[in-house]
Amino acid sequence: MSSQKGNASRSRAQKHQNAVAFKNDKYGATVQVQKAKSKIHDGLCQRCKDVLEWKVKYNKYKSLTQPRKCVKCSEKTVKDAYHIICKPCSLQLELCAKCGKKEDIVIPVNSQNVDETEQDEDGNEKKKGCGQRKEDFNDLDSSDDDFGDDDDDDDDDDDKA
Repeated sequence: MSSQKGNASRSRAQKHQNAVAFKNDKYGATVQVQKAKSKIHDGLCQRCKDVLEWKVKYNKYKSLTQPRKCVKCSEKTVKDAYHIICKPCSLQLELCAKCGKKEDIVIPVNSQNVDETEQDEDGNEKKKGCGQRKEDFNDLDSSDDDFGDDDDDDDDDDDKA
């Protein structure tokens, strides 16, 4: 045990100490790690912001796959992981989007930025689809008909020789 019952202080130093700090992108950053690192944690109190930054730092942050239900408006508008209140409700009620308490918001949510990011996310989802479709491949095949004319190339080679 780390401490005795009722005694919060330790009597000795830490037994095992890591030589190097943990790196969540040691063997190359995955897509999930890159998204988590680039995410801006806005609309949160200082404690919740620190908790989410810790989760990102030690590779414990898991993003949402589907929107969650907001506890204030009861609509599926919560798009950020670990949040319980959607951004419009947290902005309107001045609450932390993660814990729901009325505390000082470190990075405030701007209503204009919320609308822009939602539109950007919708645009990115449409672009994520298959890069080339079957129609595109058919267009490429029709333009590659010049490969059948090998006789012209051979005549040029004979003239040079």
